[in-house]
Amino acid sequence: MDEIRDFLRSRSVANLTVVIINVAVFLILSCFGDTENADFMAAHGASYTPYIVQDGKYYLLITSMFLHFGLSHLFNNMVVLIFMGDILEKKLGKIRYLLIYFGGGIAGNCLSVYMDIKRAEFPVSAGASGAIFAVMGAILWLVIKNKGKLDDISGRKFVLMIVLSVFQGYTSMGVDNSAHIGGLIMGFLLCMILRIGVKQSEDDYLTYD
Repeated sequence: MDEIRDFLRSRSVANLTVVIINVAVFLILSCFGDTENADFMAAHGASYTPYIVQDGKYYLLITSMFLHFGLSHLFNNMVVLIFMGDILEKKLGKIRYLLIYFGGGIAGNCLSVYMDIKRAEFPVSAGASGAIFAVMGAILWLVIKNKGKLDDISGRKFVLMIVLSVFQGYTSMGVDNSAHIGGLIMGFLLCMILRIGVKQSEDDYLTYD
């Protein structure tokens, strides 16, 4: 227990709060129904294109980022987020981190809606992966600007991790790849924009509160 407490205390506040909210939402929904049931999830904030486009429920672009289909889906996303998000928040600060997380997540969901309309297929979609890919896209920009290395992150290994994550999405069933790609691109662009005018030290980026 002490190790877990020390680990949580060492995490960045905003990112840890996002993780806690995701877990809390999952636990609450699990008390009222089956989080692996598409109808139940659509009725409780998951993204469903007809609801968004026809009924004007645009808030689903945000609420769906906090819903997950089952424990495995939640666990996999939160393990990645608690480490990747922590790195990004320490480099950019709380506000920039949250702008990238939510901006990238919403952009990923918007691209997902667009692709649903284009394909005329309307699955129920949920999960933080679009926002997580935005975090990864932002870190990728920092790695590139920092000459291929950021703290203990190697540029080549990080790029390989992103490529493998995207590839896994295209080879797995039921994965919203549009949200992943949209989040990744928007996270990269937002980080580039938010870093304009910020001084860079000789070896690494400054850390913000």
